[in-house]
Amino acid sequence: MCGLLGIYSTDAVIGKLYNGLLTLQHRGQDSAGILTYDGHYHLKKGNGLVRDIFDEHNTARLKGHIGLGHTRYPTVGEGSVEDAQPFWINHPYGIAAVHNGNVMNFLDLKKELFEKSHKIINSDCDVEVILNIFAEALEKTSRRDVSPESVFSAVRHVFKLVKGAYSVVIHIADRGMVAFRDPYGVRPLLFGVDRQQIVPGYAFASESVTLDLLGFSEIRDVQPGSAIFIDQNRNIHEKKLQTAPFKPCIFEYIYFARPDSYLNKINVYQARVDLGKKLARVIQKSGLQIDVVVPVPDSSRPAAIEIARLLKLRYREGLVKNRYIGRTFIMPGDQMRERSIRHKLNPIADEFLGKNVLIVDDSIVRGNTSRAIIQMVRQSGAKNVYFASYSAPLTNPCVYGIDMQTKAEFIASNASAEEIAVKIGADRVLYQNIHDMEQAVKRQNPAIRSFCKACFSGQYPTGDVSKSYLEQIEAEREQYKLNQMELGLKY
Repeated sequence: MCGLLGIYSTDAVIGKLYNGLLTLQHRGQDSAGILTYDGHYHLKKGNGLVRDIFDEHNTARLKGHIGLGHTRYPTVGEGSVEDAQPFWINHPYGIAAVHNGNVMNFLDLKKELFEKSHKIINSDCDVEVILNIFAEALEKTSRRDVSPESVFSAVRHVFKLVKGAYSVVIHIADRGMVAFRDPYGVRPLLFGVDRQQIVPGYAFASESVTLDLLGFSEIRDVQPGSAIFIDQNRNIHEKKLQTAPFKPCIFEYIYFARPDSYLNKINVYQARVDLGKKLARVIQKSGLQIDVVVPVPDSSRPAAIEIARLLKLRYREGLVKNRYIGRTFIMPGDQMRERSIRHKLNPIADEFLGKNVLIVDDSIVRGNTSRAIIQMVRQSGAKNVYFASYSAPLTNPCVYGIDMQTKAEFIASNASAEEIAVKIGADRVLYQNIHDMEQAVKRQNPAIRSFCKACFSGQYPTGDVSKSYLEQIEAEREQYKLNQMELGLKY
């Protein structure tokens, strides 16, 4: 999962790109990059957080009123600075790109580009493949100059060849900026317009909060299978290029997106409140005697407050979060995640002493975080510890850009709620069911018939996820773990 930002302005854009990436830091903490254009491309990217990569020295050279920004975390491996985005190529015209999602047939396309076009894809970042495929198609269709139709034709070619989920923003030097979203709309992408200036400014971003905070007052979603092209004269061209069942990722609302964002006309905060309402019914039917409801900060707070309100239970902030520790879900490797949990959360013992405690979290993935939290709460003197997830059991790999790629990683893959309770040390584990989870999120936008919920159901909306592909990515992940163990033994 990544965060992307593209801005087409009349003023220097580096300040907005930097501040915009700060609002997208939660979507990736492995690396970040900014590219600007003033007749030449200027690029700075590196590993780490936005605030650590960019300083006065390197931002001073990022000149121009057009730019792209990106925050990244890798779905496989640690990632390297070579894989950080944005990417750019010098032919034709000069084209740069950023992307959020996952190209499932990346290796096949990488091989095909080399064998048929003699192009070397020098990184393990799938946006480099998208960029080269788009550039090849644009060169063939824009014989004299770039027109909206030639851009749309190039995007159609990307849709034809690239499998998976992807939201992309591409800049074409002195020709314009185009953004497009895969036909299923799995990954989010929003478009903003700033009309406060004489000449309007435009931007694309992964979440609405970024555009809102940067002053883009007109904000809407880029439609799935559609492209929006801003030409060199700042005219907007938009076209639906391919139709498929709309399947936005439900995990964006459960965990990944900021609560103050709107994705697909759904406010993330309200979605989590509604998830709490549904889960409250499950808890009520359980007959558990609960003294206090405590959220795992921050994503589960809206649901936990609603559960406590509806069930007339005491709500307490019993777990204090260190704001300077990154999101453990997106940290590479179980050992690093486990080491970070205790540094990230600390209990207030008086809130747990002698009480029957209900801990509410957004999900249970590997179980490491849940186990550590329950142990902390028990050490604080809790009488009984119950653990509730406002999402359904996670049981299947995500192939669309979230770091959940092997079935073996999920604690719920071959275990009941009772067995999971034993594994994580809880007295009881309660889950939301898939139907209620989906109904809660879609309540604000009934036009969405269904979400991508493959990580819960095992049903992949793109229809091209084979058993052999899942086995392949599982083998790659296992090999990576073995390589890491060998490196650990050497050092």
